[in-house]
Amino acid sequence: MDAIKHLINVLCTPKIMFTVLLGTFFFVFPPTDKLYAINRKLKINLLWTKRGGVALFTSLLVFFGFGLTDPNFRLIVTKADNVPIVGLMFLTAFFLWFSMYQASANDQNLAEGKKPNEHADAQEKVLVWPDLVYVEFICLLLASALLIVWSIMLKAPLEEPANPTVSPNPSKAPWYFLGLQEMLVYFDPWIAGVLFPTVIILGIMAIPYVDNNKAGQGYYSFAGRKMAVSIFLFFWLVLWVFLIVVGTFLRGPNWNFFGPFEFWDIHKLEALTNINLSELVYMLVLKQRLPENILLREIFGFITVFSYFVIAPAILAKTWFKKIYAELGPLRYSIFTVLLLMSISLPIKMYLRWFFNIKYIIAIPEFFFNI
Repeated sequence: MDAIKHLINVLCTPKIMFTVLLGTFFFVFPPTDKLYAINRKLKINLLWTKRGGVALFTSLLVFFGFGLTDPNFRLIVTKADNVPIVGLMFLTAFFLWFSMYQASANDQNLAEGKKPNEHADAQEKVLVWPDLVYVEFICLLLASALLIVWSIMLKAPLEEPANPTVSPNPSKAPWYFLGLQEMLVYFDPWIAGVLFPTVIILGIMAIPYVDNNKAGQGYYSFAGRKMAVSIFLFFWLVLWVFLIVVGTFLRGPNWNFFGPFEFWDIHKLEALTNINLSELVYMLVLKQRLPENILLREIFGFITVFSYFVIAPAILAKTWFKKIYAELGPLRYSIFTVLLLMSISLPIKMYLRWFFNIKYIIAIPEFFFNI
């Protein structure tokens, strides 16, 4: 049992866990035709069947059942603040499976020349009263009963009055802000707390204007909208739900990473020497001191950022995204690639920190401008 727990703790280290997550994600939700063919060849689509759903939830129940035998895991999971996140994991898994189950069924129907299941259901007339109102009223009663039982069974996560001389360790934001708090490890506050949330909101508003693919309108489908669905799920699962789960269960004292079965030792310290890209180039590669001129010092960072946001989209438009560029046109393609590259910059910064200890690509602390 201890060997299994140790193995899980090792697999939950950031480098291994995130790499496995990304690899698994793009095989389960393939954004391209080639990966989609591999998905079908490996029978990964069987996950979106009834048996696959049973296997998925059985795996989650077995993991949590096994974890509850460990005092460290039980202490973290049963904490009043963290119980909603456990529910979030199960609800996310269920609705993800249910939507993909419907999408897979429709894709199978379309491949056989049949109509989507939603088109068949659309022929049935459903009245707002009493059908919809009854369902909403029953849901209201069930939700109220759940909240009442919840408030009775779990103590409110209230602590003593605020004391400016004593700060909790770890000091965590509410669960819905834990994703942003995790981003603060890799980005400056003006990016993680202001720029990224703004881009997320604007990106969601821009989706109906950028995506002009009419496949899947009015019914669930994955085969007709592989890239759109994969990108959305990447944003939602990897760049949001995953960060919330990490911030809740795997971030302990001093904001260090801890395995799910690891004791939260307040004295644990990770010996890291974070450096900026300019320091890496000048001091470690060129073996010379940093220039005093800010522009000269950060020239490599500016070139990297310019290449990433300007040159890379142009190259992609001629190669991998050639079809997307033809469908969207220059303006919508530019919006699409900027939003996509800004989102991908988070995993890139995570890997740069984990493998090379690079903190900032552009570091201008004189003007509080760091990227």
